[in-house]
Amino acid sequence: MYERMLDKTHMPAIDEIENYIGDVSLGFLKEFTSAMKSRYDLQCELRFPFGNNYGWGYKFSHKKKHLCYVFFENGAIAIMFQINGKECTKVESVLSDCLPKTKLYWDNRYPCGEGGGWITYRVLYKEELNDVLNLLAVKKKPLAAP
Repeated sequence: MYERMLDKTHMPAIDEIENYIGDVSLGFLKEFTSAMKSRYDLQCELRFPFGNNYGWGYKFSHKKKHLCYVFFENGAIAIMFQINGKECTKVESVLSDCLPKTKLYWDNRYPCGEGGGWITYRVLYKEELNDVLNLLAVKKKPLAAP
């Protein structure tokens, strides 16, 4: 379960991505993309980053600032993003309104920099999207109020 699309030699078509992640996660992906478009000057591109173990995903950027990757998993999506050390104090204030799962992801982040780190958030429930969006707002303040 949750295997990623790891065939680097075959760029998946949109219908392949949709079938792979499933109807529920497709709904999450569409809702996440729509929310990101309403908040940022969004650039989205299909990429195979970081070597052979991450797989295909969408890279989301605001102009030239990288915001996150959304990786395609069998039956899910996983949103990966970095919070740098300077943003950590802002994260702590956001976490008080977050789900326990989100707090666990923050506590178990892959360390990078002074207190910051990488989070890979597997979205399985609609409520989790709000937490991801709030954490991304720490990384880059939205242009429009959500």
